[in-house]
Amino acid sequence: MEPITFTARKHAFPNEVSVDFGLQLVGSLPVHSLTTMPMLPWVVAEVRRLSGQASKKEPVTKQVRLWVSPSGLKCEPDPGRSQQWDPLICSSIFECKPQRVHKLIHNSHDPSYFACLIKEDSAHRQSICYVFKADDQTKVPEIISSIRQAGKIARQEELRCPSEFDDTFAKKFEVLFCGRVTVAHKKAPPALIDECIEKFNHVSCSRRADWDAAAPSGEPGPGEPRRPMRKSFSQPGLRSLAFRKEFQDASRRSSSFFSSFEECDIENHLISGHNIVQPTDIEENRTMLFTIGQSEVYLISPDTKKIALEKNFKEISFCSQGIRHVDHFGFICRESSGGGGFHFVCYVFQCANEALVDEIMMTLKQAFTVAAVQQTAKAPAQLCEGCPLQGLHKLCERIEGMNSSKTKLELQKHLTTLTNQEQATIFEEVQKLRPRNEQRENELIISFLRCLYEEKQKEHIHIGEMKQIAAENIGSELPPSATRFRLDMLKNKAKRSLTESLESILSRGNKARGLQEHSSSVDLDSSMSSTLSNTSKEPSMGDRDAMPNSESSFKLLSSSDDLSSDSESHLPEEPPALLSPQQAFRRRANTLSHFPVEGPESSEPVQGSPGVSQRKLLRYHSVSTETPHERKDYESKANNFGDSDTTPVKTRRHSWRQQIFLRVATPQKACDSPSRYDDYSELGELPPRSPLEPVCEDGPFGPVPEEKKRTSRELRELWKKAILQQILLLRMEKENQKLQASENDLQNKRLKLDYEEITPCLKEVTTIWEKMLSTPGRSKIKFDMEKMHSAVGQGVPRHHRGEIWKFLAEQFHLKHPFPSKQQPKDVPYKELLKQLTSQQHAILIDLGRTFPTHPYFSAQLGAGQLSLYNILKAYSLLDQEVGYCQGLSFVAGILLLHMSEEEAFKMLKFLMFDMGLRKQYRPDMIILQIQMYQLSRLLHDYHRDLYNHLEEHEIGPSLYAAPWFLTVFASQFPLGFVARVFDMIFLQGSEVIFKVALSLLGSHKPLILQHENLETIVDFIKNTLPNLGLVQMEKTINQVFEMDIAKQLQAYEVEYHVLQEELIDSSPLSDNQRMDKLEKTNSSLRKQNLDLLEQLQVANSRIQSLEATIEKLLSNESKLKQATLALELERSALLQMVEELRRPPAQASEGPGA
Repeated sequence: MEPITFTARKHAFPNEVSVDFGLQLVGSLPVHSLTTMPMLPWVVAEVRRLSGQASKKEPVTKQVRLWVSPSGLKCEPDPGRSQQWDPLICSSIFECKPQRVHKLIHNSHDPSYFACLIKEDSAHRQSICYVFKADDQTKVPEIISSIRQAGKIARQEELRCPSEFDDTFAKKFEVLFCGRVTVAHKKAPPALIDECIEKFNHVSCSRRADWDAAAPSGEPGPGEPRRPMRKSFSQPGLRSLAFRKEFQDASRRSSSFFSSFEECDIENHLISGHNIVQPTDIEENRTMLFTIGQSEVYLISPDTKKIALEKNFKEISFCSQGIRHVDHFGFICRESSGGGGFHFVCYVFQCANEALVDEIMMTLKQAFTVAAVQQTAKAPAQLCEGCPLQGLHKLCERIEGMNSSKTKLELQKHLTTLTNQEQATIFEEVQKLRPRNEQRENELIISFLRCLYEEKQKEHIHIGEMKQIAAENIGSELPPSATRFRLDMLKNKAKRSLTESLESILSRGNKARGLQEHSSSVDLDSSMSSTLSNTSKEPSMGDRDAMPNSESSFKLLSSSDDLSSDSESHLPEEPPALLSPQQAFRRRANTLSHFPVEGPESSEPVQGSPGVSQRKLLRYHSVSTETPHERKDYESKANNFGDSDTTPVKTRRHSWRQQIFLRVATPQKACDSPSRYDDYSELGELPPRSPLEPVCEDGPFGPVPEEKKRTSRELRELWKKAILQQILLLRMEKENQKLQASENDLQNKRLKLDYEEITPCLKEVTTIWEKMLSTPGRSKIKFDMEKMHSAVGQGVPRHHRGEIWKFLAEQFHLKHPFPSKQQPKDVPYKELLKQLTSQQHAILIDLGRTFPTHPYFSAQLGAGQLSLYNILKAYSLLDQEVGYCQGLSFVAGILLLHMSEEEAFKMLKFLMFDMGLRKQYRPDMIILQIQMYQLSRLLHDYHRDLYNHLEEHEIGPSLYAAPWFLTVFASQFPLGFVARVFDMIFLQGSEVIFKVALSLLGSHKPLILQHENLETIVDFIKNTLPNLGLVQMEKTINQVFEMDIAKQLQAYEVEYHVLQEELIDSSPLSDNQRMDKLEKTNSSLRKQNLDLLEQLQVANSRIQSLEATIEKLLSNESKLKQATLALELERSALLQMVEELRRPPAQASEGPGA
């Protein structure tokens, strides 16, 4: 039966994939949360017994429907088709998350029954065992597999999405990742961080020296002094830790390696070895976002948009701040190694300043404390050696697989360890119920023992807690309950040791008869010791022969699944010790829903010398398709193989199920492919193998013919073919990666441009834009401004908007080749990203507030937010005066939606420095005050009644218009409208913001005048006004194209300064106030003077460039004149030569005539 798989989702939706099964609920029983797998069969038997007793009075078993999905496990009564649905009757019996089902058990003797143990209440340490019966027993493995798969998916969803943090707790810090160092212990001295930094510097210097010298080997020369490890070795620091780690690793590889491995060699290896000290590359972008969550630490790279490191608090063992390098910190965590073990690694980071490191350390301390408290509240109770339920667990382990007589004898032995009162109570209760056979009597005894031990467990004090109580009560008397507990524990231990020693003496004579099968239950919740004891203890052969099949209901339990971890781990069985020929059989592999069946002893004696010790049984991974009548050939082959290796090889027969399987198995299934057994990985053991035989000699149908040896030419052709195929495969992989990247880019672009367009762009207009964009050398060609105005007014295609904005910026630079303001330093964008910014807190806080509903920016620390962070961080480092101001994130976000990250940064610089937006983000905010005054004057001149209405209610423009200017309308208005505003800003400049604000207020003037108080007016302007219709938005954009208010804005700015000076002069101020005013005025005049100096410098540079151009032109002119004179002289010389050449023929003609 194929298991049902689920499709994992991040959130549970109503249409989530789920399956349902029709079952019979036999009953349920509340048990202690420490109930283990060996106890669970007896709990199931008790449930069935109670159900059988109740069914005599009235039917208890009812039809139910079990719904299984990753979001939940639900059990509801199934009324059937004949009955109507009644909400009172059909209320759910239980409903829980699938990960709360931590044990499943399936009775292979009665395959229609199965049970699940659900954690009900962790606070009261209670669980509930539900027992079900399926009408179709073949559905039971499918149901168990479905519950297990649902639990795995649910646990994966809890740990998934590292970029989805809890906003109420997660804190983010920008750090510089310095590197990592392998250490040998989870704890370290306080100076570890400083030592790590020194090692990083040593390794970087040595690498740089090696690169400069270009030496073939990295070993120092004879005369080169070795670098010191550290200044002082007073504490066991990095050197000793790394030395011990390297010593342990090397001792595993070779025992002779350390014979010549001196301390100086270790020292040199520690400095230059890449597996010990690994500093990051200074040339790369090492900045990371160090995020502290509720239970994990994430290191996210804003450059790659991926998680570079993810560590749970449980894996972190040490955190420290640098002593000399106070702006550094680090932590030690555990990492798994390739061989299945683990090692400890120290990660070191650098912050912008010491205060930030202090804040990180305080946040880590608080997070660890909160996580520890939560973990303590959620931690499951553990068993100790003195726990009453631990004794019941070991008892159930001992009697597992025994027949009823042996079980009864074992239970009687165990009852002797109880007090007389407890023994009498259990005896009386069992006799009252009058069990009809030994099996029922055993069930009753286990039931009463379970109730007794659960009551004792409530008052039990664990051994670890006992030590803590003893430590707290030093100097005082121990409580009487603790003394009594210790006495009882010693008595029980003495009784158990005596009983076990007697049992071992009695069972020595039975060990030679063979090994007995037992239940193959897998329980990862139990301790490792109990698992080892379960796999190593096996009853004797005589016990199993005496056990009838009718009374073995408790030993036939198998196929239980662990649901507390994603991966199933099984301990390998220990091969038996030296076996006699009478013990020459082995158990068959346990399979789902089938109990182990022993094979008869080998009919032929084992060939071999009696004096030679027999080796352990080997299991070859080969599957044979033999039939029963071929047994003789295989036995002879096995015997021959044993003779050749001087080691006897034992054979075994197949069960009737295996014989059926081998008859129908095809030769393709008999290959030794390792993938053949992949599907059996969840069952804990491999399927049955063929008899032991050397795979390399014989095949499943006889000797394998020896292959013909290939010639060198054939081998060369095969190599050539393989190389060509590999090259083709690499090319195909590259093409697939390119296709995947292009598909991701298209999907990302489609996600960015997820907004409604205001002005639909016609095909003719799109053609005009494409023609202008495709013009060769467009960055050096001036286009007609009227043509561009007309094109922008008719619309801008959304998919070309980013390219059009860059085109308009290029045209602005061509129109204004000499900017009027000082431009920022030309620092590459990648270099800015490598630095740390002091504005990180303000930027990180505003990331979640910027376009929170847009899909590209909605993911917490997703690709959109990380790209936006990079742009804002780079600008804060480029423009130290402005740094970061609220509102810049919206401007950068609009740019990022239409172009790449680096191009958006360039356009942000263009808007801030060339278009004049930078002045409104200065810390003094004086320009913003001037803009508010200019807007009020525009309202006064163009809409006098609206101005008077707002003044009457004392509503200034700063109450509603400040976000319009700081975010360019992006924080409140639809993205389509904001994109059209940006189209006009790139074309006309920052005065577009005034035009849009004036047009919006003027077009809604009648509605604003209807409101008669301050609250309703401000609410209308802030909330109702931005929700414009498409027609109104397009009308506003058209009005903006027709307006021209440049002269008014200049006049209003001069008017503001004049009024400010008049107020300073006319106001009756004290001397101190007048001095303050004069100082402010002086500072403003100094700024103006600096601006004028900047303009003068620009003008001087322009004059110098013009003078240089004139000089070049004059020099070119003189050179051209000289060239002209030279050409004229050459021309005259040529003419003269032509005349001379014409004269001799004339003279020759005159000579003969004479």
